[in-house]
Amino acid sequence: MSTQTDFTAVLAGWEARRPDEVAISFGGSKWTWAELAGRVRRNAAAQRAAGLRPGDRIAVLDFNHPSCLELTLACAQVGTANAIVNFRLAPPEMVYVINDAQARLLFVGPEFAGAIAQLRDQLPTVERVIRIGGPDDEYEAWIAGQAPEAKARPAHPDDCFVQLYTSGTTGFPKGAMLTHRGMLAHAHNVAVDQDMGPHARVQVAMPLYHVGGTSYSLVAICQGARIAMLRLPDPAAVLEMLEAEKITHTFLVPALMAMVNKVPGAADRDYSALKALSYGASPMPLPVMRASLALFPGVMQQVYGMTEECGVVSVLGVEDHTDPTVAHRLVSAGKPIHGVEIKICDPGTGESVAPGEPGEIWVRSEQRMGGYWGKPDATAAAFTADGWLRSGDGGHMDADGYIYVTDRIKDMIISGGENIYPAEIERVLAEHPSIDDVAVIGVPDEKWGEVPKAVAVAAPGSAIDVEQVLAYCRERLAPFKCPKSIDVVAALPRNPTGKVLKKDLRKPYWAGRERQIV
Repeated sequence: MSTQTDFTAVLAGWEARRPDEVAISFGGSKWTWAELAGRVRRNAAAQRAAGLRPGDRIAVLDFNHPSCLELTLACAQVGTANAIVNFRLAPPEMVYVINDAQARLLFVGPEFAGAIAQLRDQLPTVERVIRIGGPDDEYEAWIAGQAPEAKARPAHPDDCFVQLYTSGTTGFPKGAMLTHRGMLAHAHNVAVDQDMGPHARVQVAMPLYHVGGTSYSLVAICQGARIAMLRLPDPAAVLEMLEAEKITHTFLVPALMAMVNKVPGAADRDYSALKALSYGASPMPLPVMRASLALFPGVMQQVYGMTEECGVVSVLGVEDHTDPTVAHRLVSAGKPIHGVEIKICDPGTGESVAPGEPGEIWVRSEQRMGGYWGKPDATAAAFTADGWLRSGDGGHMDADGYIYVTDRIKDMIISGGENIYPAEIERVLAEHPSIDDVAVIGVPDEKWGEVPKAVAVAAPGSAIDVEQVLAYCRERLAPFKCPKSIDVVAALPRNPTGKVLKKDLRKPYWAGRERQIV
């Protein structure tokens, strides 16, 4: 399937080859390849009937549901793009993303319909809200009202058809425009390393707003594999599905792995069909690693990646998890996957550094995004003239070519697989009247890998009421972004140019640990 240049051709190919085989299962329902392709064509016709044109955006705000994938694949046929909203965001952040995408149609799950109704007057570009699932479902009638449209718009490999949002260093998320070329390259490159093919059964447990959900689903679709989708990443449901559906491939984040290990009777289930359990997106504490290796021997692979590269760029394979002579590699992010180049560069000069020397991780591949939606300056800053992506992650590469991700050039915090930029939190805290100066850092947490901590200076004549400030944050930020604690200090450490020395702030909390972000 690697010769195909767009996802319309991919879907049509599996419809022709395996029309009656199951493509997706979800909550007791199943769709064959023929049924999925027919629904996608109706969806595409409904988008056109709504007046959507190539380049327009739709948005989805929902827990996992096959309709989100159908919408993405229909966008591929129409030339539109699906901007999938992180359902964990606070309402003002949801409004920002939907408006930034200039979404003309907004699809919402039953859990979010009430919130969107209250925010409706803040969404000027949204022409219609369509409810998905539940007793008030409108989605099924929306697609059923159209005849399947066989004629798809010829797609260019660099057309964006799905837009996933990453947290921004300026305090606002950026929409990464993911293209046919990038997603197809990612699907091919990952499948080579994962030994995934038409007979694979792929569990999609992670949210579709994340590359671990949508990109992983598209890898499966490219390979003609069967997808078993969970609405929410519930640990007991994950294990039940692994056994009942004879899952061969899955991707989980370490925070979920920690909960999976504690499910009663976890070790009594049959996971013999499992070939590859990939984990990544945040640090995995060693106790969780040991428990996971005992529960899932011989199948665990660590993956490291980023939204801007459509997902995975390096893998630490099964053999490196099981060979005691290379146990030190368990804190490595492995080696570049097929089709990906990685080098370590001095972030100031851009020159490559020697093996073992620290620097910024740079990545080059056909998986690269088309750019940040509406942000040409940010796009230009992210890429070099010869196509290298400056990841913003710091680390080194050893003499054997293994990558070690040790810190973040841009101070990003990864908590439970969620990317958090301190600037987003600092922007909110700086508006509190009792705070004069503030910095946010990541500190170790056994459950989430790391969590945000605020270090604040009180405004003249004020005292900082920590509990009140935390409550203030909870009203304005997604829960996972809220500081878990606040330290009040007399002054923040700064260099001669006035920049806060976050390394100095972090140092006491990470003392005695090798900080490992993977």
